Amino acid sequence: MSVSDPIADMLARMRNASQNKRKDLSLPSSKVKVEIAKILKDEGYIKSYKVADDGKQGILSITLKYTDANQSVITGLRRVSKPGCRIYCTKDTMPKVLDGLGVAIISTSRGMATGRKCAEWGVGGEVVCTVW
Repeated sequence: MSVSDPIADMLARMRNASQNKRKDLSLPSSKVKVEIAKILKDEGYIKSYKVADDGKQGILSITLKYTDANQSVITGLRRVSKPGCRIYCTKDTMPKVLDGLGVAIISTSRGMATGRKCAEWGVGGEVVCTVW
């Protein structure tokens, strides 16, 4: 089965796993998905991630993060730029997620980065998704 939007599939799997209080989830790996997982780890939304080689494209395993009260750290995930409608921003029009409490993941010419880092670098790009 092929998925027309692998990033939306990744976000949907993470959303479903967190709603069902699952600790781990696995999905087919790609460079973009690994970069998104790296940003989520750096920002404190997931506990860890690792890529296992399966002889094909690899498996990305993500360990979700929960609070002491067993609440998911991720309260929401949203795909912004879709294959049918790409959304771009400049360094001046960087999206703010929940007045800075969330994070926007941007695909730039320097690679994937958060909205804050893009503003720091002075670059814009495609708004991939928002997490809060």
